[in-house]
Order: sequence, then C-alpha cells, then structure tokens
Amino acid sequence: MPNRSTDTLFQLVQSLERSEKRNFKLYMTRNTTSGDLKVIQLFDALDKMKSYDEEQLLVKNPSIQKQQLSNLKAHLYREILASLRLLNQEENIDLQLHEQLDFARLLYNKGLYLQSLKILDRVKDLARANNQVTYILQVLFLEEKIEALHITRSMQDRAEKLSNEVTEVNCRLTLIGKLSNLSLQLYSWYIKNGHARNEEDTKAVDAFLNNEALEKAKDVKGFYERLYRYQCYCWHAFITQNFLLYYRYCQKWVDLFDAEPKMIEIETAHYIKGLHNLMGAHFDLRNYQKFNDTILVFEKFIQTPVILQNRNNLIQTFIYLNISKLNRHFMEGTFTEGLALVPYIEEKLNEYELYLDRHRILVFYYKIASLYFGSGDFDKSIDYLNKIINWKVDLRTDLQCYARLLNLIAHYELGNFDLLEYLVKSVYRFMYKMQNLSTVEEEVFGFLRKSFRLSPKEIKKEFENLLAALQPLEKNRLESRAFMYLDIISWLESKIHNQPVQNIIRKKYLDAKRCEEV
Repeated sequence: MPNRSTDTLFQLVQSLERSEKRNFKLYMTRNTTSGDLKVIQLFDALDKMKSYDEEQLLVKNPSIQKQQLSNLKAHLYREILASLRLLNQEENIDLQLHEQLDFARLLYNKGLYLQSLKILDRVKDLARANNQVTYILQVLFLEEKIEALHITRSMQDRAEKLSNEVTEVNCRLTLIGKLSNLSLQLYSWYIKNGHARNEEDTKAVDAFLNNEALEKAKDVKGFYERLYRYQCYCWHAFITQNFLLYYRYCQKWVDLFDAEPKMIEIETAHYIKGLHNLMGAHFDLRNYQKFNDTILVFEKFIQTPVILQNRNNLIQTFIYLNISKLNRHFMEGTFTEGLALVPYIEEKLNEYELYLDRHRILVFYYKIASLYFGSGDFDKSIDYLNKIINWKVDLRTDLQCYARLLNLIAHYELGNFDLLEYLVKSVYRFMYKMQNLSTVEEEVFGFLRKSFRLSPKEIKKEFENLLAALQPLEKNRLESRAFMYLDIISWLESKIHNQPVQNIIRKKYLDAKRCEEV
C-alpha cells in the first residue's frame, strides 16, 4: 500500500461526501466574516489535492502565508466539524441527546430550573429507550445539581429517588465497562497472536474468563451488558478454535440486535461485526447453506440507508462482504472463478487507503495469495505473500508465519529448489522464534527437507506418508489452526492424484452438499 498522508485536516476534507462539502460551503456563507475567506480558500485547495503537499499548497495559494497556515488549518478543522454536526444531528442519537442536554444547561444558566428539569426528563426517557446509559448518568448529575442548589419542589422524595437512580446507573456502567474492557483485551490478544498455538496460549486466554463481571452479567437483561458478554465468549471460542461455541455466541450477538432493531442504527458497527463473525463461524463449520443465507442477509443490509449514507459503515461492509466472498470460493473450490474479485478489491483498497487498518490489509493479501495458489498461479501468489513478508508489522504473527510457509510451498510448486534449501531454514527459524511450530508444521518441514533428493516415484510415496501423518491431526484443536490457514490435506491429495488442488476441494464441496441435501 502507498504511504498514507498523516495530515489530519487533509484526511477530514478528503473524507467528506459531496453533500457534506455543499453543506459546509452553505454553512460558511451564512456564518462567514471577511477573515474566513482564507479558510474557504484553504478548503478548496485541500479538496483539489490528491495527496497533501504543504509546499505546493503555499505556492498555488500565495494569499495564504506560511505563518498563518497552522491557525487557518485549526480554524477550518473546527468549522468542518461544526457543519457536520448540524447536518447529521437528526440521524444520530448521540448528537440528539447532546443537543437536548445543552438546551437543559442553557435553561439552567438562565435560572429557568423547572424548564431545565422538564427537558432532562425527556432526555432521560429518550436515553433509556435507546440504551444510552452514559447519558442517563449525565442527566442525573445535572438533576442532582439543580435539586441540591435550588428548592424546586418538583417531586416528593426527589433526593432519595435521584440517589437510587444514580447508584443503579453507576452499577450498570461499571459492569458494562468491565465487560467491554475484557472483550477488547481478548480481541487485542487475537490481533497480536492469532489463534492459540499451544496449551500455554490456551491457558493465557482461559484466564480472561476468570472474571467476576462475566458471572454478574449472566442474568442481566441490559443490551450492552449482554452484547459485551457475548463478545467475550465469541473471541475466546474463536481464539481457542472451539468453532461450535463460537457460532452459538455469534448467533446470540446477532439475535440481540434482531430483538431490538432500533439498536442496529445506533450501534451499526457492532451489528456489522456480529454478522461478519456469524458468516465466519458458518465458514469454519462448513455450514454451506447457512453461510450463503447469512451473506444474503448481509448484502440486503448493505443496501439500507444506515450503510449507504455512512462512509465508515460502507468501508466496513466492503471489508467483511468481500472476505466472505473470498471464503466462499475457498469453500466451494472455485479459486479461478474467484480471481474476478481481485481487481475490484484492489481498487477499493486504494480508494479506502486512508481508512483501512494494517490488519485488514494483511488479511486481504493472504486471502488473495491463497486464491492465486489454489488456482495454480504460484508466481502471483508469491507476489502477494511478499507484500506480507516484507511489511514490517508487529501484529498477527500467525499470518506472518503462514505467509512464509505458503510462500515456501509455492516455490516448491515452481521447482525453485536452489532457493528452497535456504528458505526452509529461514522460515523454520522464523516460526521457531515466533513459537509457531506445531506437529503439522514440523511434519511439513521434515518432508520439504528431504524432498529435494527424491525421485518422482519416491516423492509420491512421501506425499502419501505425510498425508497419513497429518490426517489424524485435523481433529486436534491445537493442531487445527494450521489447516485453517493452509488446506495442506487437499494440497497433498492433489499431488498424490495429480490433479489441481481446486478440483480436489471442489469435489469435497459437492460431496458434502449432496450429503447435506439428503
């Protein structure tokens, strides 16, 4: 990927939709002063730039002095955010609640306490209806302030009722905070390490579940308490490769939104992630029909305004839909057909360059490399694997390891035996250093080391021996991680039967489909 511009104002301007740019111009026209003309000029200049270049900006806009630029940029940044707030406040529950709280504070400052309390009652009802617990607490703090400093006589036993409400909301927020922290820690562990590699990793991940918050949340009915609790169990099951449990909690996650549809608009990103994980769970379990059914639900959801009118949601759905589409080709053994997706994915990766995190890009590179490998284009597979290998990142060590292993096998397929002897040693050292060597990898490395010296007749026998050694390990949870990244069984079968690997996978898929239909 090209280097990203790190100028925050440029990123903000480039992220604006056409309607948002038009609204900004109208906003500035209504509120402009003579001193704001340079701000508009700066906005137009940044809007036209393909990448941020301060020197070119100053050369093409001589009325903007270098010593002014920092203040002008800060001013423009604030004005853009202010215009966006006005444009989007009706669409976002957070902005609506903020606005009403601001009104209540303004009325309080005017000495209109009873009017302020009436608005606060409405805010509290709206917040409760939309599960916005933090706003309820803000309302209660302002209500307590008014009651403590002024005699409103708004309700008997007001102090006691407010005190009880604050205690209840604080308890809820504490529990939600603990659960969301736990969910984030588990997800962070996965981003750094990938799936559990051994018993030590499993124990480390299991330790996260020894948390009193999970026990407390077991019978709680609050939306966010349940959401984060389900997420905790999802990440734990996924990391430890307990895919049946992973599926169950992914389904609970999505069902939570289906039971409260209004939360889909409020917490869209969580709903998107839930559907993505559910598709992933069906893929891992090879639930062919449910996998396709969930993709259809996802594609239909993408066409709704909550996605189409929000850039962040559009980007996230692009990522997850196309990961699932690639997974479908892996599952169905249609690798060559799946190559048609690559130009579109590449185009979107460039278009969304400013907004994509490195982890997502690495995942796409690995999946595209696997697609080319499965279709028999080993040179192109190596090109994408090198993008991962040469990108110095400190996350997804598992992806780094398996990119090197797949790269090694691709070179084997190309007959680059002179290079292979060095690569085998290099990749083995790397995986050993990363503590990423399981029995599966040890067997594969053992095979590759002696394969250079074998005749065609001898090599077939060694393929058969390796297949016999690996097949019993498929059901071993700590060994199954290797089979998720490399369908080494199908590759070995393709070598033994002298068929393209995608033909082997396709036959397995069609056989499984027939059994499913029966």
